[in-house]
Amino acid sequence: MTTAVHFDLDGTLLQFTRPYGTFVAEVLDTHLGRAPDELVEAYDEAFYERFVSMEPAPVRGAMRAVVEQAQEAGYPVGEPDVDEMVATLSRAEYAGTRVSEGVPGLLDRLDAAGCRLGVLTNGLPEWQTGKLDTHGLTDRFEAVVTSYGAGAHKPDAVIFDEAAERIPADRHVMVGDDFEPDVQGARDAGWAAIHLDGITGARAGSIGDLKAMLALLGGE
Repeated sequence: MTTAVHFDLDGTLLQFTRPYGTFVAEVLDTHLGRAPDELVEAYDEAFYERFVSMEPAPVRGAMRAVVEQAQEAGYPVGEPDVDEMVATLSRAEYAGTRVSEGVPGLLDRLDAAGCRLGVLTNGLPEWQTGKLDTHGLTDRFEAVVTSYGAGAHKPDAVIFDEAAERIPADRHVMVGDDFEPDVQGARDAGWAAIHLDGITGARAGSIGDLKAMLALLGGE
């Protein structure tokens, strides 16, 4: 029986080294000369609205919205280059992540067991693959499926169907830290699921804890 194991990215394979808002604040401080809390919050709200509705270039749109809000508030921000603001944020995000403890060993173990490996993540293709590239993880996976690439965010069944098409297997397992999109979405799609630090179903205290994983895969 062929098993495909699909990993969530942010919070599962990778961890942020500091709160995400600090990345945004640094961008605003660098390009606008100031980063008051209301502008950081404005970015978060503008990005979330655009991201959920699958608008093209949600980061750029959110940055543009923040610049306009700053100008309307009377901040002397001039006409900053929004594309440069986006590039600064991407660099900060890549540098502000680390590989979760135990990931390389776990991937080695699954490879040795004959599992097919993929990434299944809500996000923008270029940003998510950029983080994988930064940490040398891209080649460990047969496919990286993003919500923007699939046209639907987890827990929508569309993205799980896309991942199953990209990596055909007899059985699919989802590993993620967020219960509704990762675990419930996978179960609704007919997959097995492991919830990192979860309180229901198969659980693992960390990515390095193999007991739940191996039990699902019929291993030790």
